[in-house]
Amino acid sequence: MSTRPFDIAGSPLFVAEGIFAAEIVEECRRQGLLAGAYALRRPRGATFVRRLARDLAEQRKAPRVLVRRGLTLLRSEPAVLRRQTGLGAEAARAGEVLRRVAGLLAGHPHRP
Repeated sequence: MSTRPFDIAGSPLFVAEGIFAAEIVEECRRQGLLAGAYALRRPRGATFVRRLARDLAEQRKAPRVLVRRGLTLLRSEPAVLRRQTGLGAEAARAGEVLRRVAGLLAGHPHRP
């Protein structure tokens, strides 16, 4: 894993997203920067279908490979979510995350 500095001075908040975002939760908390940390909880079947449709449209690999890879990811998704929550992210649906971020921007942080 590589690192690089970035400056958030003057920003009301920053959002880190993606599968590795949970990796920085503890450090952000330690530095007093953490307003919230969320791991998206989505219906696994819908994620499988969206991912497969995207990958097929982009012709990333042979369809058989994409289906096999998609099924592997489908089965591993609960473990990924457990790992992210273990690193300090809270599992939440996309709509809830959007509401909470909007609240943070409005100056009304979510209080668990």
